[in-house]
Parts: sequence; structure tokens; C-alpha cells
Amino acid sequence: MPFPDIPRLYTAIAEWLACMVYIAQLTLRIRGWKLAGVSVGMLVVQCVFLVVTGDAPLFLWIPCMIAAIGLMLVLFCACCNLPVLDACYHCMRAFLLAEFAAALEWQLYFYTLFRLGWYSKLWDVLCLIVIYSAVFSFIYLLEYRRRDSNRHFKVTLRETGSAVAIGLAVFLMSNLSYAYSNTPFSSGFVTDIFNTRTLVDLGGLAILYAYHVQRGELHMRYELDSIQNVLQNQYAQYRQSRESIDVINRKYHDLKHQIAALRAESDPDRRAAWLDEMEEDIKTYEAQNKTGNPVLDTVLTSKSLYCQKHGITLTCVADGTRLGFMSVMDICTIFGNALDNAIECELRIADKSKRLIHVTVAVQKGFLLLRFENYYEGTLEFEGGLPVTTKKEKAYHGFGIKSIRYTAAKYGGSVTVKAKDNWFEMKVLFPLPKNGAEDTEQTSQ
Repeated sequence: MPFPDIPRLYTAIAEWLACMVYIAQLTLRIRGWKLAGVSVGMLVVQCVFLVVTGDAPLFLWIPCMIAAIGLMLVLFCACCNLPVLDACYHCMRAFLLAEFAAALEWQLYFYTLFRLGWYSKLWDVLCLIVIYSAVFSFIYLLEYRRRDSNRHFKVTLRETGSAVAIGLAVFLMSNLSYAYSNTPFSSGFVTDIFNTRTLVDLGGLAILYAYHVQRGELHMRYELDSIQNVLQNQYAQYRQSRESIDVINRKYHDLKHQIAALRAESDPDRRAAWLDEMEEDIKTYEAQNKTGNPVLDTVLTSKSLYCQKHGITLTCVADGTRLGFMSVMDICTIFGNALDNAIECELRIADKSKRLIHVTVAVQKGFLLLRFENYYEGTLEFEGGLPVTTKKEKAYHGFGIKSIRYTAAKYGGSVTVKAKDNWFEMKVLFPLPKNGAEDTEQTSQ
């Protein structure tokens, strides 16, 4: 009995299943019945296309395979909220997985058929179900552990190019004997063809997975380094602000004595009124941002001065005494980054009367709640629970909120963001330390 090639229908099913394995790890564009309808529809299209082109001439073999990969890419783009580069990258990974699964299943089927004589249509289908279930379930579980890197780390042009190069090299080498048997790197023996195809596909799949893991670790390292830089920058800003505010306070203190000296003189009423106004302004300044936490006072005063200069109204209701369990750097990180993001948003609003920011620090039922609210115009898109930056260089932004999440996690806290009715809100919730919770209960009594 001759060794026929892998049925095109089986290849189509493998390609579709491989796509679904990776799609399940990514951010979806559609869900529910829409996702099911698009998926089943693309399965039908994939099967019909490969079956119809099964008898195409050899010179059309490569174009037909490119078209099949194109259909897989369409499925990724239709189901997932991905840039084209990301879709191409994951599509190539799915293609190599499909090639390996189809080759492994067909080789094992013919091994049992010719060595053991198990020939029946039922065994054919059963072998297909068992092998495909085992391969795709294993890869799904393997990918599930790294789903965060699939969703949050954008693929660069170089990374996509590397994945495509690996995939094409593996595909050409694994199918060289099938297309051209008379070359130094091909074989005319059917068993060798099957072994080569399966092993080369397995090696390519392993190489591309290792590349994907390394890529994710490099992105993670870059993100952690960027977050650390954000933390250090906020702390440096705090120290500079502390020094600047100390200088300002000394100047205001000297100005008080100057005003007292001027008041002792006989001046016109207008000048007296002007001096009264200056004194009131000084009192107002001294009364601002006295939250009970000197670090928070410094950060808020620094940001308030910047807001006043740029026509932004910043209001704050904060009990800073509740922040005693947090380090200086962590307070600077959370409040500095949250206010910087809010200020950056407000500066894009032309109408200065709408440039509004509000900060709240309060205790609610044994938890410390930090709420940052600011007015915004336009639309906000969210991805992975974070607002998508509107800047062109997206890869180099968004670390402010990530650093806040990173800092909150150190204390067992959580961060949530939402946007509604032109108001952006970020909540940072911390469980209060045990002594802090007891103090809260005593205060409420």
C-alpha cells in the first residue's frame, strides 16, 4: 500500500485548531456568538480551500500554502484586537504548530497501520482526535502560563521578521523531500520523508517557542527597568521639591517681617489694603496641603504650584496620617505618577475652566482608599485594564500606572481605573495594617 500525503482536510483542521490555541491567549475583539460564528466560518473556508487546491500543480503549491497562511492571518485579525505585526507573529507560531501536529498525527497513524495492521476509518478518525487533542492541549497549557506576555508586550518589526524567517526555513526544510526528492538534502524513502518532516517541525516549534520565551523575558526586564527608573525619578523630584519649598517658605517668612515693618509706617489706605491682601495670600499658602504627612505635603505642594502656573484646578481632601505604613519612595511613586498623568491630560484641554483634578485619601471599612480623578475630553481606550496611550511611541509610555500597580502590590493593594462621563478615575486600595484598622475602629466609636 503506498504512503499518501497528509489529507488536506486534516491539515486545515490543524491550522484552525492552532489558531484557536493562540487566539485564546490574546485580547479578543469579539466574543460570544460572534466569536463562535467567525471561528466556525473560517474553519469551513480553510477546509474548502485546502481540499479544493489539493490537486493543484506543484508550481502552485507554495502560492497555495501562502494563501492558507493568509486565511489564518485573517482569523487572527478578525478575532483579536491586535496590530498587524502582532497578528503576523502569532500566525507564524500557529502555522508551525499546525505543521507539527499534522505531521505527527499522520506518521503515528501510518506506523500503527503498517506495523500493527490497524486499518479502519474509525481508527483513522480516533487517531486524529487523540493526537490533536494531546498536542493542542499541551501547547494551550504551555501558552496559558505566559498569556500576560502575549497580551501586553507588543511585537516589533524585527521580532516578526525573525518569526517569519524561522517559520519559512522550517517549512521549506520539512517539505523539501516531498516537493523535490533529487537534492542533497532530501530523500526518496517515504519513511525518511515522514521522519524528517515531523522532527524538523518539532525542532522549529521548539526554536520559535524558545525565541518567544526569551522575547517575553527581555520585554519584562525592560519594563521592570523602566518602572525602576520611574520610581527613582519621582523620588528625585520629591527631593528637589522639598528643597525648593524650603527656600520658598524662608522667603515667605522674610516677607512677613517686611510687611510688618511697612505696616508700622503711615501709608495710604490703598497700600494698606494691598498689604492685607498679600498677607492673606501668604496665610492661604501656609494652610495648603497640610495633610499630616510631610512627604505627601511636599508632593502635593509641588504639583499644586505647577497646576497654578498652567491654569489647572487641583483640589485635595487627604488624611495623610494614614500613609505612615508606606515608604517615602512609594508615596512619591503613587502620588507623583498619578498626578503627572492627570496633569498631562489636563494640559491637552483648551478651556482652562475644565482643567480639573481631585485627590482623595480616606479610610473606608479597614481599607485605605486613594482616589485620583480628572476631567478629560475625547475617548479613552483600555487594554489589559490600562488606558492606551495616545502617543505615537506607545512602547515607551504607560509605565506610570504600571509603576503604581507594582508599588500597590507590595502592600497587598490593587489598582482599578475607569472612565465615565468625561471623568477619568483611578482608585488605589490598600488593606490597612492591623494597628491602622484598630485605630479606625476606635475612631468610629
